[in-house]
Amino acid sequence: MAGTVTVAGTPAKTPLWAQLYVQVLAAILVGGLIGHFYPATGEAMKPLGDAFIKLVKMIIAPVIFLTIVTGIAGMRDLGKVGGVALKAFAYFFTVSSFALVVGLIVANVVQPGAAMDVDPATLDAAAVQGYAAKSHDLSVVGFLMEVIPSSVAGAFVDGNILQVLFFAIPFGIALAMIGERGEPALAVLNALAEAFFKLVGIFMRAAPIGALGAFAFTIGKYGIDSVLSLLALVGTFYATSALFVVVVLGIIARLTGFSIFKLLRYLKEELWLVLGTSSSEAALPSLMQKLERAGAAKAVVGLVVPTGYSFNLDGTNIYMTLAALFIAQALGIELTLGEQLLLLAVAMLSSKGAAGVTGAGFITLAATLTVVPSVPLAGMALILGVDRFMSECRALTNFIGNAVATLVVSHWEGALDRSKLAAALDGEPPPVLAPPIEADAD
Repeated sequence: MAGTVTVAGTPAKTPLWAQLYVQVLAAILVGGLIGHFYPATGEAMKPLGDAFIKLVKMIIAPVIFLTIVTGIAGMRDLGKVGGVALKAFAYFFTVSSFALVVGLIVANVVQPGAAMDVDPATLDAAAVQGYAAKSHDLSVVGFLMEVIPSSVAGAFVDGNILQVLFFAIPFGIALAMIGERGEPALAVLNALAEAFFKLVGIFMRAAPIGALGAFAFTIGKYGIDSVLSLLALVGTFYATSALFVVVVLGIIARLTGFSIFKLLRYLKEELWLVLGTSSSEAALPSLMQKLERAGAAKAVVGLVVPTGYSFNLDGTNIYMTLAALFIAQALGIELTLGEQLLLLAVAMLSSKGAAGVTGAGFITLAATLTVVPSVPLAGMALILGVDRFMSECRALTNFIGNAVATLVVSHWEGALDRSKLAAALDGEPPPVLAPPIEADAD
């Protein structure tokens, strides 16, 4: 007589030194020391960071495409796709606009630039000419035209997130509409998606090397001294962003039924990676995978995360209004309430038009300042040296904001698995069952 014995257990706990976030944190510390004590060596390590980011960007387009297509094609009610998109954009506009207001309020209360007393005649206008020129390209029509790829392959070749979205959403709908005939194609795409997420795991093992090179370059090139000279601005920006995450996003998270602190702990590996590389894109594939594991519906993750990376830029928005008023205060220019409200209104639009633009934060700031003639664009030279350090905080805040947005929209759709969310945020993965053991009995 034969029987089956099932042995249940949990995965062996990974040693601390082998955990990715610990390795990335150690790499950031080592990179900072190299950049500080050996600046030339730190600058020379830039290719390590660039190579890792390119490695991740290489798979972002197919990961987004496969997640969206398989998620939409697997939905029985296609009407929900439009509902998800509508709710996502409503959330993006509300929360990101509130971030602009927060930056404006903090700048008026703290006034980080008031003590600088800079003479406008001493500014180096040439230092920001390139950014000012790029800011003229941020038109609504130009932005909309760029969303449409010149070819299907072109969207993947360029790695343009919005263009991939533009093709993936209707393709997923079309695949769902043909019903059973599309099942074989859907099975292939699901298998490909699984393979790509395995590839993400493989590439992420190189994250400490990328963080080491990127952080060593940042400290080596810009130095700690550049931060100290503008400590009021950098400190105010980091404190405001932390306040926004803990209070604003914390309240949103609590109303949705989860803790912002538990979410930050759950995403700690990705957060350290974003800090080390100063790029939220470096952690995009891993974020999508973790949000699905935390119970967010696949279709919601596929729609909200990529669009959020372009339209839900909480950190960038805080930076824009805070930096704009800092420059005015440093130059001794007092902006009227009307000018500040105009600045706010233009920032709401220009922050959306910068989606997918390299160096978007600084370029969008240039575009926004043009509506206030009393503040010279050359004033941006004051913060050029520390912009790299603030870009890390922008990326972190944007990243956290998009994680919260995805869980909120999934909750609104009734597509958030609470048991999975609780297990993930509490660090309690479901037990793994060992393969059945055949036992023969006489």
